[in-house]
Amino acid sequence: MHKFDAQQIKKDFPVFSQKINNYNLVYLDNGATTQKPLQVINAMSDYNKLSHGNPHRGVHQLSIRATEGYDLAKEVVRRFINAESADEIIFTRNTTESINMAAYSYGKEFIKENDEIVITISEHHSNMLPWQRLAREKGAVLKYIYLNDEGRISTDELRSKITDKTRLVSIAHMSNVLGTVHPVKDVIEYAHTKGAVVMVDGAQSTPHMKVDVREMDADFFAFSAHKMLGPMGLGVLYGKRELLEAMPPFLLGGDMIEYVSEQDASFAPIPFKFEAGTQNVEGAVGLRSAIEYLENTGMENIHNHEKQLTGYAIERMLALSYIKIQGPKDSDMRGGIISFTVDDVHPHDVATILDSYGIAVRAGHHCCQPLMSYLNAQATSRISFYLYNTTEDVDKVIEGIKNVRKWLGYGS
Repeated sequence: MHKFDAQQIKKDFPVFSQKINNYNLVYLDNGATTQKPLQVINAMSDYNKLSHGNPHRGVHQLSIRATEGYDLAKEVVRRFINAESADEIIFTRNTTESINMAAYSYGKEFIKENDEIVITISEHHSNMLPWQRLAREKGAVLKYIYLNDEGRISTDELRSKITDKTRLVSIAHMSNVLGTVHPVKDVIEYAHTKGAVVMVDGAQSTPHMKVDVREMDADFFAFSAHKMLGPMGLGVLYGKRELLEAMPPFLLGGDMIEYVSEQDASFAPIPFKFEAGTQNVEGAVGLRSAIEYLENTGMENIHNHEKQLTGYAIERMLALSYIKIQGPKDSDMRGGIISFTVDDVHPHDVATILDSYGIAVRAGHHCCQPLMSYLNAQATSRISFYLYNTTEDVDKVIEGIKNVRKWLGYGS
């Protein structure tokens, strides 16, 4: 592990060598997707140049290399999140597909009429719509945990919503709008006392902090490669072995079968029964390289760096009376995501004007419309940090926001 230096790290990312509207790029949309270092780009390129084949099917050398690359990526993921076995690691397209897989394969099999499903009001649509549909189809009850004024879950609210009727709880480890890091270990512990299974959406947490699925005792855990320096089109679903073995497959087709007759079929053991068809080996190779890059940098280093950046940014933003920040103001309670509004300026105008200065931020409802309604906000602007961001980036976005006000005639 080398000394952490964000400016030096930025040199590994080709995207930052370009100008945007004649300005150096300031990329602050990491909550949506992250940029790739040369190490990941080269790993994927080398695979495509020298080792591309269909895994688990052929006996020729290219197929063997593809299989080895795919299986090695599984083991690297297992180690990264501290799963007990690589058999508990299923590759999907993204976090969305991982959650849908759990909802379909586990939910349709084990959720019954009048059972309760509990989620928070701050969930991304990907961790809301599958449970809405499951509740409708099964005649189950979908309940929401509401947040306090700081965007956090109170103990009273948690215990009033998770009851003896609760069969499943699904919760984001970190909110993609508020930045709140929810106490998932406490949620899981309490849910388990009620006999409920817990799904954790780790899309926003896994890239930024050390995750240990066994320590938190998650039943299911999902995340995406593209939010942690890897490629799009590759996600992960972790599930405890006993749950995965009891679940029916999500998709049917090649490579997930044991034996097929004209009228029947038996399925392969986990994880293969959940990975029908040709898999994204290139993506798996990219994810492995991304994890190795993060581990070499040090997850604790990344977390501490982002915490410092977030605290600095909140301090500077709160010094401007026309900025309102959603979620906790204490950087100890949140990750590196800050959603905010600028008085009298639509968030899309904020994002568009900032883009003219080469500053990339997000604007909109962030796939969290029920949360926006709960916050009484139509939309927000959002900045989100990663290991290559610096205090200079924060300074530039603050100056950019001041210029937004000037552009629209409000002064600085």
